[in-house]
Amino acid sequence: MLHFGAEVAVENQIFCAVLLFSWTVYLWEAYLASRQRWVYRTTTHVPSELGKIMDAETFEKSRLYQLDKSTFSFWSGLYSEVEGTLILLFGGIPFLWKASEDVIEYAGFGSEYEITQSLMFLLLATLFSALTGLPWSLYNTFVIEERHGFNQQTLGFFFKDAVKKFVVTQCILLPVTSLLLYIIKIGGDYFFIYAWLFTLVVSLVLVTIYADYIAPLFDKFVPLPEGELKEDIEKMARSIAFPLTKVYIVEGSKRSSHSNAYFYGFFKNKRIVLFDTLLEDYSPLNKEEKEGPNADLQAETQDGSNQNKKQGCNNQEVLAVLGHELGHWKLGHTVKNIVISQMNSFLCFFLFAALIGRKELFAAFGFYDHQPTLIGLMIIFQFIFSPYNEVLSFCLTVLSRRFEFQADAFAKNLGKAKDLYSALIKLNKDNLGFPVSDWIFSMWHYSHPPLLERLQALKDVKQD
Repeated sequence: MLHFGAEVAVENQIFCAVLLFSWTVYLWEAYLASRQRWVYRTTTHVPSELGKIMDAETFEKSRLYQLDKSTFSFWSGLYSEVEGTLILLFGGIPFLWKASEDVIEYAGFGSEYEITQSLMFLLLATLFSALTGLPWSLYNTFVIEERHGFNQQTLGFFFKDAVKKFVVTQCILLPVTSLLLYIIKIGGDYFFIYAWLFTLVVSLVLVTIYADYIAPLFDKFVPLPEGELKEDIEKMARSIAFPLTKVYIVEGSKRSSHSNAYFYGFFKNKRIVLFDTLLEDYSPLNKEEKEGPNADLQAETQDGSNQNKKQGCNNQEVLAVLGHELGHWKLGHTVKNIVISQMNSFLCFFLFAALIGRKELFAAFGFYDHQPTLIGLMIIFQFIFSPYNEVLSFCLTVLSRRFEFQADAFAKNLGKAKDLYSALIKLNKDNLGFPVSDWIFSMWHYSHPPLLERLQALKDVKQD
């Protein structure tokens, strides 16, 4: 009886510790966000150091946009935290596990089919998450993004996209999970090594096939037409021995006017992807303005101020942005991130192997009679590792900022300092980034250095 009481005490301590830490993290994040919202509310005029970078109209637009996003984030974050707490308090996880068992039994499978039951649990859990998150996603897209001129989606496009994402996710998630659970089941004492190797292979395959086979399901990719920009990109790639094979433009403007660029691929098969919203000559917004009723007037009065109102970057600025991105490759940032990620993955699987046999971990979350492997993965990776995950996330954020400075310096050494300087300003304007931030908030959250810090690092060379 005394032993049973001690077990119950341990279970309760684990459960309470998980809830306490979850709310501690939430309150810390809420405190940081409130500091940043105070910056948005009180910084209503362009600071003197930003006078030559941002006009008053754009500054006010970005302030209101970021304030709306922060307020939305507060309410959605509060809902998410309360929902997660209620699920734990009222036994939502064991309830869904039992519901999964009932469904597969109706289909003719017994409870001994643990992997089948695990897949049904995953399907129901992701469906629940998609449905409860739908109102928030709708509000974010059709109220906040629409209000500030970024949303390009229709309601029909939104729902078609959401269904497609859900189906594609299940097509990947369910087979991968079933194989992972099978490997853990048959792997013996060293299953954590096999599980880690399996997830490594899966992650490398997904990175390889994503842009060629998955992303085109959602956006249209077309080759960058022959011309000066493509020639300059290929020339720059050759100058740093980047094994470029193709350059694509993705029609990201069909869903949002935010801009981006990235490269992907392994070994001698690298591709570059440019969002059409990044390119001044391809942005639909500029085409609409050019073809609009005031096109002739704009052509007659096209001075520097009007030029600045165009979306996207000119060719030299695009090359500077790509110089920064290719800097990540040349400096080994991509490989370093993969190595860090896989070292972390191996450590987590090793610790999982050490903890999976602890019945009190399962009992703390309502699983007293059996210990399903999938539930063990969820408990240990999501709840028990949460303090470690928070520390790791902060360290990776700090490392990411360091990498961004190094990539900027690489582009600077390519002779792109002046163009990168102007590109950063344009991209900040196009995406309505607010250039003033609370120092604790930016230190904790920003994976990229604040705009002013990046510009200052480029300024001396720009002036030479």
